[in-house]
Amino acid sequence: MRLVVIGGSAGAVEGLRRIASGLRPDFPAAICVVVHIPSGVNSALANVIGYVAPIPCEPAVHGERLQPGRIYVAPSDHHLLVHGSHIQLTHGPRENGHRPAIDPLFRSAARWWGPSAVAVALSGALDDGVAGALAIKLGGGKVVVQDPANALYPSIPAGVLDRVGADSVGSVDEIASILARHVGEPLPEGLKPAVARSEHPDDPEL
Repeated sequence: MRLVVIGGSAGAVEGLRRIASGLRPDFPAAICVVVHIPSGVNSALANVIGYVAPIPCEPAVHGERLQPGRIYVAPSDHHLLVHGSHIQLTHGPRENGHRPAIDPLFRSAARWWGPSAVAVALSGALDDGVAGALAIKLGGGKVVVQDPANALYPSIPAGVLDRVGADSVGSVDEIASILARHVGEPLPEGLKPAVARSEHPDDPEL
């Protein structure tokens, strides 16, 4: 299984809906989503995405095992991480002024999933997600960027393009097919994610 991690901020919700609506019902990867949400807000993002997605979409639950063909959305005021094959929610310090933040999710995906991780940078201001996208790239994973020309707030995707580069760039209407292509690619010979190499990959160690 591969892992897709998606991060965005201002202007990203409609893009997420369009990406989700373009997924196939047999999409073979788990998807984790972080969008900047103000603290104290009871986010309805999972419902907003799930309404148009052909696969289940739900708020992320601490300790839950990642499953292919499911979308997990970060709740308000918690960072969403992956630890091995499980979800980890933390109330750690804000990063780039936000909790949830994009960089923690991307970094954890790079650590555990390495070449099996695919990061997607969507519309947003400032540069949360740039450092995490670099970690994904250095770990052998793929980086997909929303075309900044089509982003309502282009700073995040433009920052990733300028400072990290991308394996694929496309509009939000193209990203679902881009993801299908990337998650269907075989891993290079000899490359395995840490979660597969772990002696206890099912132990969340929380």
